[in-house]
Amino acid sequence: MKQASSPDRRRFLKTSGAVAAGLLTQSAIASPAATIALPALPANARTPAAMPTRNLGKTGYKVGIFSLGGQASLEKPNNFDVALPIINRALDLGVNYLDTSSIYGGPERWSEQYVGRVMKTRRQEAFLATKTKERTRDGSLRMIEKSLQLLNTDHVDLWQLHDIGLPEDVEAIFAKGGAMEALTEMQDQKVVRFLGVTGHYRPEALIDAVNRHPFDTILMALNAADSHIHSFTDELLPVVVEKQMGIIGMKVPTRGRLLAGWTPPPLAQQQHSWEGSAIATQTGVMKMKDAMNFTLSHPVSTVIVGCDNIAQLEENVEIARDFTPLSKAQMATLNELAGPVAKQSLFFRFTDRSKG
Repeated sequence: MKQASSPDRRRFLKTSGAVAAGLLTQSAIASPAATIALPALPANARTPAAMPTRNLGKTGYKVGIFSLGGQASLEKPNNFDVALPIINRALDLGVNYLDTSSIYGGPERWSEQYVGRVMKTRRQEAFLATKTKERTRDGSLRMIEKSLQLLNTDHVDLWQLHDIGLPEDVEAIFAKGGAMEALTEMQDQKVVRFLGVTGHYRPEALIDAVNRHPFDTILMALNAADSHIHSFTDELLPVVVEKQMGIIGMKVPTRGRLLAGWTPPPLAQQQHSWEGSAIATQTGVMKMKDAMNFTLSHPVSTVIVGCDNIAQLEENVEIARDFTPLSKAQMATLNELAGPVAKQSLFFRFTDRSKG
């Protein structure tokens, strides 16, 4: 079913380019809010029978415990023949949350293109989440304008501040003219429904961010290796649980590095991409079922996983369907098992943030 759009909303969104350029005053962009209403939350009728669902924090949305990530096949260039069937199949299987971002797939934003192609006819079947990595108001307004265009929608269900890793990220976002102004303006104008933050580098900056604003959700790295290095599990998770936020787990198999059967790429290729301790030297240590069940045994709402093909997608949905929480002893065993590959699995905690 194609999402209907009100004339008022369409007229407002046509002005978004001017808004992004700073050509309209705050009072001018505030006036449409009284006449624009968001549609009902999305509903995929297949979800309840497909897998367990959990509350997405206090949003009122029941999300399936497995959700489709916007990377892997969904960020490769000119990959329509692979990406579109994955997205459509995910919805057919009962997935009801789609993750993407304005930076996935480079300047062409391939991930948003693929998701948008499907959303053109299936918008009300999926809770749609995208992100801005811009730290300024105007930069972020430009991001959401393009996101709406590529996603073939007049609103997104969740707009997130992407990759909050350092104190300077938080300071820039909350400064005068910072990205937070764009997020709250677009929420007030009902262009975005909920607001969130994401991160995988260090827990301290994310703790600072969620203490400054009542965000609805957090997308955070959480896997069997996490507690070994700059633990989000120990430091960040209790804070966001206390705030009753919707918690979305990511980096579950850490691009395969945790998984048995995965083998490290050639050293020269890794040195081009990663630094120091992020270099992988050995195969992974567990099955995808173990990796996913470990994360799902924490108080998360859902996990997002990018898929290379439909077979991976179907396996992940099956794992979600059959999920049974692990015991503390089982979780401790997997955590210990991940120890020897923790550094290579947590590659995203060893990049040089000073390089931008």
